[in-house]
Amino acid sequence: MTVVDLRVWRVERSAPALARMATGRRHLRGRTPGLRFAKLLGTGAGVTFTPRDSDPHHWALLTVWDDAATADAGPPPALVDPWDTAAAERLVVRMAPLTSRGQWSGVEPFGEPDGATGHQGPIAAITRARLRATRAPSFWRAVPPVAADLARAPGSRLAIGIGEAPVLLQGTFSLWDSDRDLVAFAYRTAAHREAVARTEPARWYAEELFARLAVLDVSGTYRGRTP
Repeated sequence: MTVVDLRVWRVERSAPALARMATGRRHLRGRTPGLRFAKLLGTGAGVTFTPRDSDPHHWALLTVWDDAATADAGPPPALVDPWDTAAAERLVVRMAPLTSRGQWSGVEPFGEPDGATGHQGPIAAITRARLRATRAPSFWRAVPPVAADLARAPGSRLAIGIGEAPVLLQGTFSLWDSDRDLVAFAYRTAAHREAVARTEPARWYAEELFARLAVLDVSGTYRGRTP
């Protein structure tokens, strides 16, 4: 079964974190057994899901693995150990893909679901988009009402921004009590329905991805609480 891990670290000092991002990306270019896809990511507070949410104290690593055994072996220690040492707080979410459509950096990172069918527990959603530069202002104006609805959506446990850059390469990670709660937010809140309807005519995205994942395990905390 394909396994997806998201690590989120809170650090006190942002300048060394930027240096670790640069060196960490070099480590990811090496061969790690079982590692299909990996991205070091900045994060946003998830208040408006626009660039002004950028959070210099929280950083993330998304990894996609062939199976649980290779996921347990983990990323290269030279990559994760400096983050773990510097972290004042860490959250790790383990998942398995349920559905995925679209691409991330020209690839389909989560492939076809291969083992999490019939999942009845908590759900995660990952979105990622490469915005067209000329369309980005329109997108950022449309997003805050969606973020406001998300903050009060029943069943929402956590929502943060993620991305390789604070502008144009943006996404979200959210945790939900159930698939039913996620679907209710996606299809029954007016702001989100309107944003979805505008996506194609507005031509916001040069590339986009949406994935649902079964949550298998959550350890650690984010901003002092376990989601």
